[in-house]
Amino acid sequence: MRVGARDIVITADIPLAARCLASGADVIGPSGRPFDHHNIGNALAMRELKSHLRDTGEIRDHAPSFSKQDRSRFLQKMEEAVQVIKRRPLG
Repeated sequence: MRVGARDIVITADIPLAARCLASGADVIGPSGRPFDHHNIGNALAMRELKSHLRDTGEIRDHAPSFSKQDRSRFLQKMEEAVQVIKRRPLG
């Protein structure tokens, strides 16, 4: 993987988000939800649980549509991530 501490990754793929965080990148979901070391474990566990429930027919998971609120949150989190990275020392 070629991401590092001055990179921002946009992904809905939770395992990929975990790998990018481990490489030092900032990670944001497409709806503006930031992933970090405090919430990635829970996101991975929920992904696994939902996968199991879908496999057993307990739930049918329909992705909600992308709203104006999602777009606004994404743009805000993206700007915050850019500003944090600009303040990081080159290394």
